[in-house]
Amino acid sequence: MSDRRVALVTGAAGGLGTAVLAALARDGYDVVGVDVVPVAAPCAEWHLVDVRDGTALRELAADVVARRGRLDAVVAAAAVVGGGSPLWATPDSVLDELWEVDAKGVWTTAAATVPHLLASPEPHLARFVGIASAAGEHGLFGLAAYTAVKHAVVGIVRGLAADLAGTGVVAVAVSPGATRTPMLEATAALYGLAGEDGIDELARHQGLRRALEPAEVADVVALCCSPAGAALHGSVVNADGGFGI
Repeated sequence: MSDRRVALVTGAAGGLGTAVLAALARDGYDVVGVDVVPVAAPCAEWHLVDVRDGTALRELAADVVARRGRLDAVVAAAAVVGGGSPLWATPDSVLDELWEVDAKGVWTTAAATVPHLLASPEPHLARFVGIASAAGEHGLFGLAAYTAVKHAVVGIVRGLAADLAGTGVVAVAVSPGATRTPMLEATAALYGLAGEDGIDELARHQGLRRALEPAEVADVVALCCSPAGAALHGSVVNADGGFGI
């Protein structure tokens, strides 16, 4: 069995997921990247797996543990964005995709990996982090479906935390604000915005009055995965730059 801690990160091919890979590797993890496209960022290994495929996730988690001997942290960062219309004009297909990837994907990732976290050599240091959003607390214009599924991510993590009570394993939700990622660009496009002006328009809703950098949010995720993260069990960490201030 390896003495090096092992982390698994979904949505690892770009944006926040890539930054989380780097932050956890810096903190001493062997990081396994998971996405539906190749993961170009440096990591211990990467796999093409869709978080909507529970069977594939369970097989991957079991294989990683069989080969590496342990799983110590999981970050469920895979997500898409969609919308741009009021709730009553939002196609069912948009809600369906958001639910399957952003919400159920977190549930499925937890179902596949938490048993291995519980079996970790150091369960008191094992961590599950679900990436929610400022939309998990605030209603966002034209993004009712996205808002709903990010609220669901918060509920999933809180329910998981209750189930993990007394085990030592910690579950936390991290809710980023406007972060300079391809998803932020896609969100801006839904509002008819583009380029730096579009990013600045979204970021003006944050107290920092600027977009967060992926590494800034990734450092918060890394804190949740650290020994100090035990104090955050069941919490929603608003890494949103003061969204709404």
